Amino acid sequence: MTVLKRYVLRPFISLKYVTVNVVDRNNGRIVATASTVEHSIKNSLECGRSCNAKAAGVIGEVLAMRLKVEGLEHGLGRGIHVDINKEIEKKGFKNRTKIWAIVNALKNNGVKLILDENEDHARPSY
Repeated sequence: MTVLKRYVLRPFISLKYVTVNVVDRNNGRIVATASTVEHSIKNSLECGRSCNAKAAGVIGEVLAMRLKVEGLEHGLGRGIHVDINKEIEKKGFKNRTKIWAIVNALKNNGVKLILDENEDHARPSY
């Protein structure tokens, strides 16, 4: 059985680290990942005790490069799905800037993202 939303972006955000995975839902395998835990990324950032939106943007850029190497920047034509509102609810309202920094970095580096927005959780307009 094939899933319509085959590739899904899954961010994990803690006070110290930011990790982003792209998961293939057909077989449950992580196809690309980037994290501030990695020494090469960690040494280039000035996170200190916490990671900010700038670090999340760097993680998005690294993930975009890794997706391009794998040939998955377009998600095999279907794109990579991300539900922004669901991720903000799960990670907390304080982390919304980190999530948007990841999404914007991926978009700016040519990754085809499909933003899944539910009508009942529409993004507020300010």
